[in-house]
Amino acid sequence: FAALKNDGSVVTWGNSEYGGDGSGVDLNNTKTIFSTGGAFAALKNDGSVITWGNSEYGGDSRGLDLSDIKTVYSLSGMFAALKNDGSVLTWGDSDYGRDSSSVDLSDTKTIFSTGSAFAALKSDGSVVTWGDSERGGDSSGVDLSDTKTIFSTYVAFAALKNDGSVVTWGYSSFGGDSSGVDLSDTKTIFSNDGAFIALKNDGSVVTWGDSKRGGDSSGVDLSDTKTIFSTSAAFAALKNDGSVVTWGDSEYGGNSSRVDLSNTKTIFSTGSAFVALKNDGSAVAWGNPEYGGYSGVDF
Repeated sequence: FAALKNDGSVVTWGNSEYGGDGSGVDLNNTKTIFSTGGAFAALKNDGSVITWGNSEYGGDSRGLDLSDIKTVYSLSGMFAALKNDGSVLTWGDSDYGRDSSSVDLSDTKTIFSTGSAFAALKSDGSVVTWGDSERGGDSSGVDLSDTKTIFSTYVAFAALKNDGSVVTWGYSSFGGDSSGVDLSDTKTIFSNDGAFIALKNDGSVVTWGDSKRGGDSSGVDLSDTKTIFSTSAAFAALKNDGSVVTWGDSEYGGNSSRVDLSNTKTIFSTGSAFVALKNDGSAVAWGNPEYGGYSGVDF
C-alpha cells in the first residue's frame, strides 16, 4: 500500500519488491498516486512524477522526462503519463503496451485501457491504440473518427461516437464483436470483464459479449432502466421505479432471487457480489458470500 497524507507526504508498506518500500525516493509534496500490479507512480504538485517498485511493472522510469505531467494511467504492468502539452510517455512491461513508438500520441485528450492495451482519444476526436493487438491494441479495422468517449471490458473496447453510434474492437467473444446488435442512438455504455451494455436515449438496453458474463440479457426485462452496475461477471440494472434486475454468472451476483430489491436507491459491488442500498436506509447483499454476497451483519 501507499498512503497519501494531508501534508503531501507518503508512507508505504507491504511487499518491498512491489512498492511496499518507498524509502529510496522523495515522496514529499505528492498530489496523487497511481499503481500497476507491482509499482507506484506519484504525481507531485509541481507536475513531476517519481516511481518505485518492481522495474518490470513500471517502477523504473529512469531516462524519461516526467516533468509537466497532467495525469497518469496504468495497466497491470505499465504506466502512461499524459503531459500538459498533449504528449504521452509510456514505460513498464513491453508486453503490456510500453512500446508506443508506432503511434502518434500528440494532442492527446485522455486515455482508456483494457487489461493489456491503451486507447488514446485525441482532441480532434480521433483515436490511436497500442498494446496487445488481440485485446484492443489493434484498431485498424474500425473507423474511430468523431469519437466522444471509450469504454472497455478486460480485453475489448467500445467507442461511443458523437452521433450516438458505437464501434467495437478487440477480443471478439468478450465484447470486441458487436455486429449482432443495433447500437444506434446510444446514450452511454457499461461493462464488466467480458460484456458490454448500451443504454439508449429511448431507455432501451442492448447487450453483447460473453453470454455467461451478461452479454445475453434475453431472459430479463430491461425496460425503464435508470443505470447499471456490475461485478466482474454479472450486471444489476436499477430501474426508475426502484426495482432491480440481475443477470450474468450467478456466482458473481447474476442471481438475486433470494433478496428483495424493491425500493432501491443505489448499488455497490465487489468483484463478485452486490449490495443494494434502499431508500429506507436498509441494505441487502447477494452474490459470492466470500466476497461480500452475505454480510452476516445487521444493515
